[in-house]
Amino acid sequence: MEDARVWSFEESLWTGDADHYRELVDESCLMVLPSEPHVQGGRAAIEAVAHTPRWTSVDITEGQISRPQEGLIVVAYKARAEKEGATGYEAWCTSTYRRLEHDVWRVVQHQQTPPLSVS
Repeated sequence: MEDARVWSFEESLWTGDADHYRELVDESCLMVLPSEPHVQGGRAAIEAVAHTPRWTSVDITEGQISRPQEGLIVVAYKARAEKEGATGYEAWCTSTYRRLEHDVWRVVQHQQTPPLSVS
């Protein structure tokens, strides 16, 4: 998958509808999110995120892509997302995709860490 498609794929995970999300996230996916329960896996992770209001926009910056082996892509980036009733969400994120077959990719890992503040 070329870089532009990787970023389009990642953005669609933030803004796509629940069915789109279920289609792209693997049932073996592990997630670490800033809300409880923080660590989620499998169908529970998919359904937890699928049942939350979708973001209306996301700005992805400082992105990096790694391809450590054939059929595996790892991305890291900063996201700033907005949705109705909530603006300005920021997080440092990672996602890992694996290829199931030609041109068919699924997310197997996703993590979001809001910026840390030092007191």
